[in-house]
Amino acid sequence: MKLPGHDAIARQAGEHLVTHRVTLPRKVVERPLRQVAKRLVMALAVLFATAFVVYADHDGYHDNSDSSVDLLDAFYYATVTLSTTGYGDITPVSDSARLTNIFVITPLRVLFLIILVGTTLEVLTERTREEWRLNRWRSALRDHTVVVGFGTKGRSAIRTVCATGLRKEQVVVVDPSSKVIDAANAEGFAGVIGDATRSEVLERAEVHRARQIIVAPQRDDTAVLVTPTARQLNRGAKIVAAVREEENAPLLRQSGADAVITSSGAAGRLLGLSVLSPAAGMVMEDLIQQGSGLDIIERPVVRAEVGRAPRETDDLVVSVVRGHRVLGYDDPSVGALRLTDRLITIVRATPGAQVTPHRPVDGD
Repeated sequence: MKLPGHDAIARQAGEHLVTHRVTLPRKVVERPLRQVAKRLVMALAVLFATAFVVYADHDGYHDNSDSSVDLLDAFYYATVTLSTTGYGDITPVSDSARLTNIFVITPLRVLFLIILVGTTLEVLTERTREEWRLNRWRSALRDHTVVVGFGTKGRSAIRTVCATGLRKEQVVVVDPSSKVIDAANAEGFAGVIGDATRSEVLERAEVHRARQIIVAPQRDDTAVLVTPTARQLNRGAKIVAAVREEENAPLLRQSGADAVITSSGAAGRLLGLSVLSPAAGMVMEDLIQQGSGLDIIERPVVRAEVGRAPRETDDLVVSVVRGHRVLGYDDPSVGALRLTDRLITIVRATPGAQVTPHRPVDGD
């Protein structure tokens, strides 16, 4: 067992005592500074337009200081007018100047205020909108997939699941690194920043309402701590965990994992198969890459197949799932297929094809 002691685990947990939060993928928008800069340019454009409108009709204005209105006075008048300061030292006196103020200067003043107030309101309401968006996301999240760890294993696992038709909106990534969660958001997945060994972090990911949980952290001891916590929060979810060392697999099964994959062992077996037969290795690699070439899938038995032998179906059946048992296609105990059976088959990959998820049935 290559797991650290309690002191090491406690130190590791202490290192990850960061404020956990949920982040949702965003649409591609301009950076805040660029948005503010653009609005500032728009406000300055309105200011310049107003100043030149006033200067074009400067004979219709009166300056209390020297009676004449030059370009500087026009900019001064535009500034105090658009900001609604209005000192009154420069005023329109002709009919044309007053009409221009009614139909041109006033709309420009309103536009100027909209630009400035709009920027302020957007900053003030951003947090409210984000809270509303998170609440709506939580209320709509059901039967989703939680991925603990978004490294090489986690990314590959979720891409494989998404290749079978799972929508990205139904995936929540949990990882202690904000950069990793940013990368998950960029790919369209919601994320929770925090230590998944803590129950409150998993609760943020709505684990108690998830259909399946993929535990793929970088360290085996983290997987051992996450798995029982996830199982305690959700008794009915399918939990699949990955470990590096084969000797840690039994501990994860005892902790509640439905399936445990040993990454180093699986890679070694594939290497050995490729040495014995490169072609067989290529076929196996093709089978585990969902969505291209040949795919190995699990599907329910349709009514037309009930009563037939596995070899009498249209697909290439590898195994039959009956209750909690996985039987080979040539197992004598299989006999005729039942409606409650599920088939492990090899099919030609079809873009957009979806795999019907396993639902417990009577007799399972």
